[in-house]
Amino acid sequence: MGFGQGLSGLKAASQNLDVIGNNIANSGTVGFKSGSVSFADVYANSRVGLGVKVAGVNQRFTVGTVTTTGGEYDIAIDGSKGFFRMADSAGNIVYTRNGEFSVDKNFYITNAMGYRLTGYPASGAGTDPVALQVPQGNIAPQATASASTQTNLNANADVVASTSVFDPTNSATYTDSVPTTIYDSLGNSHQMVQYFVKREASASGESQYDVYYTVDGSAVTVDNGQDHTTLTFNSAGVLTSQPSRDIVIPNPGGTTSPAADITLRMSYQNVTQFGSDFSPKITADGYASGEFSGISIAKDGSIVAQYTNGESQSVGTIALANFNNVGGLKPVGDNAWTETSESGQATLGQPGSNGLAQLVGQALEASNVDMSQELVNMIVAQRTYQANAQTIKTQDEVLQVLINLR
Repeated sequence: MGFGQGLSGLKAASQNLDVIGNNIANSGTVGFKSGSVSFADVYANSRVGLGVKVAGVNQRFTVGTVTTTGGEYDIAIDGSKGFFRMADSAGNIVYTRNGEFSVDKNFYITNAMGYRLTGYPASGAGTDPVALQVPQGNIAPQATASASTQTNLNANADVVASTSVFDPTNSATYTDSVPTTIYDSLGNSHQMVQYFVKREASASGESQYDVYYTVDGSAVTVDNGQDHTTLTFNSAGVLTSQPSRDIVIPNPGGTTSPAADITLRMSYQNVTQFGSDFSPKITADGYASGEFSGISIAKDGSIVAQYTNGESQSVGTIALANFNNVGGLKPVGDNAWTETSESGQATLGQPGSNGLAQLVGQALEASNVDMSQELVNMIVAQRTYQANAQTIKTQDEVLQVLINLR
């Protein structure tokens, strides 16, 4: 026995304690992956070994606990396969499991080191990932261009005589009515009301309903130049007339700086006439302007911007990277890695596809350090260190005996 074996044991045990201490120190680091030391004996020509060496430090890429944080830009990778692809302003690429993000002054999604999260733009242009940026400012208004009326007109309702002139202020001149909010090109809202008036059956025996329209209390015309359109139904209650008509709304709101005229396509494809109550359901497009209020992250990596007007807009899709050999990644600090020849090139894809993990918004992946196990490992490493120190002490005592033999 020589001093070399004991010294090699001390060195290996010390490095093991360093790795264990690093694990414990990063037990609260988001997305941190713990490490473990592999040992190997030192080759010798004789049967007596020359001690031990550290063969390598391996990282354990097991998944940490996913915890809800409520942070708007926090994103967790919920599975073992996948890394966020991050790029700095110079185009340098690193990979991380830490989804603790925010937005910088230019509205790019970034981490604490200033690296930008990359993915695919909402436009779908190109196949190369780009830095993802949330929208700035308001979403522009969109004028209402189409609306659909889904309802049943009661076949048992009383007929309104043709001699009774329609008057929106007199309920005796119409059968039913339903309001709908529409928007002009400036984002101003207007109330459009449809008034349904049951008429006598036509000469061919078909039931008839006239439909009149007002916008903000003023009558508007149909594309045929008349003040109403007529819906006809056969004996089975099925619509037989033209299923859609255009309504012309000039100068919505009557302002001195008018919005663009509205030509609204009204659809009656889903209108019936059965012996049951009037039950309207109106859908219409168009919306007012809205301020950006936040984002949401879908499981498939889709980033959707939310606005105060209730609208949403796709921002892009987060790309995840995977490697043939994650153990070959090179740690570069700040909880990040770079690819190497050992790891292979990154394969990019959408979360949830081709075996990649899904994402969880407003959540983070905790460190995968098992504190109980690390404390046990530390005790074992400490005992190993003490035992190797004892071998050096014993060797020293043996040498002292030899020196005293005279």
